[in-house]
Amino acid sequence: MPKGIRDKVAILGMGCSKFGERWDMNAEDLMVEAYIEAIADAGIETKQIDAAWLGTAIEEQHVGKSAVPLAVALRLPFIPVTRVENFCASGTEAFRGAVYAVASGAADIALALGVEKLKDTGYGGLPQRGRGTVNNMTWPNLSAPGSFAQLAAAYRAKHGTPPEDLKRAMAHISVKSHDNGARNPKAHLRNKINIDTVLNAPMIAEPLGLFDCCGVSDGSACAIVTTPEIARSLGKTDLITVKALQLSVSNGTEAQHNSWDGSYFATTRIAAKRAYAEAGIESPRDEVNLIEVHDCFSVTELVTMEDLHISPEGRAVHDVLDGFYDADGTIPCQIDGGLKCFGHPIGASGLRMIYEMYLQMQGKAGQRQRQELPRVGLTHNLGGLPHQNVCSISIVGHYDG
Repeated sequence: MPKGIRDKVAILGMGCSKFGERWDMNAEDLMVEAYIEAIADAGIETKQIDAAWLGTAIEEQHVGKSAVPLAVALRLPFIPVTRVENFCASGTEAFRGAVYAVASGAADIALALGVEKLKDTGYGGLPQRGRGTVNNMTWPNLSAPGSFAQLAAAYRAKHGTPPEDLKRAMAHISVKSHDNGARNPKAHLRNKINIDTVLNAPMIAEPLGLFDCCGVSDGSACAIVTTPEIARSLGKTDLITVKALQLSVSNGTEAQHNSWDGSYFATTRIAAKRAYAEAGIESPRDEVNLIEVHDCFSVTELVTMEDLHISPEGRAVHDVLDGFYDADGTIPCQIDGGLKCFGHPIGASGLRMIYEMYLQMQGKAGQRQRQELPRVGLTHNLGGLPHQNVCSISIVGHYDG
């Protein structure tokens, strides 16, 4: 049975660009912006990096198929560089590649960088592209809001949740994230909103209104990882290490078998169970201090709270309305503003989440800093649609060694 990689890899440095409509910069410029912060934080030189991974999803729009743009933009020293893509988990896929390389001994120091440049494409949302003849024929009218609206309907039906209660809990999620994002200088959207604004906003796909949906943006985030021993030899003291990395991918059951009722994410439940086992976590509600989840829609965040085994099934609505996940709550969720305020440059989002965990654990998160430093943080990415998706979960925390 796999033993996992708990505490085998330390984060040496991280960086993150400002997210937003970065008309003045191309993808390579955004890479450099995140990398400059990361390399300075790590306290090393570029020549010390042994391997690198680039995560980007819609590469046709900016960097192309290969990893060459990362190597050229950062002037990497003729090292192995790999481009990876896995829907919205592309950033954490890059992180997984770098972490596994260090954990295996294949690299002493590795780099992971995620980037996406979406605001120049001419699309209001994610650029559309063909997914093959079968999908194009069977999903002609499919949309992301429509699919996640079906998730909300299934959740309401299964748990007998009054529609007005679910709608108010979703609105609370959006208001909470905007309150948090207003304190983050790197967020795309920094205006606070109120409950009435959310509840009275135009409907996109019932029950999802305008403020229940995240937008798209341009952005990049970067991590440099190594072993705890090397990190200490470089003068690092309070180490943040990787406790777990897990990936779960749909195998078709959700879309092709009636054992799935549409009210939850099967991949998240499986990935969470594996991640907790790898990290040695038995009671996530008591042991996890901070979470960043894939809030592409407010209902996604709500359902994910249960799939992560933090809220009991059918009770996330109550936890949300009770402030359990607020910035001053028991386990803050999206304390940096989340996808709701950063937008979703696909390749960058996963690493941006880990960046926030890293800052919070070091007490460097500025106005949004938790008074008590988090010990264990979890990030969650969900790519695709409720019935066909990929889920990536990472858990990081203070070094136990």
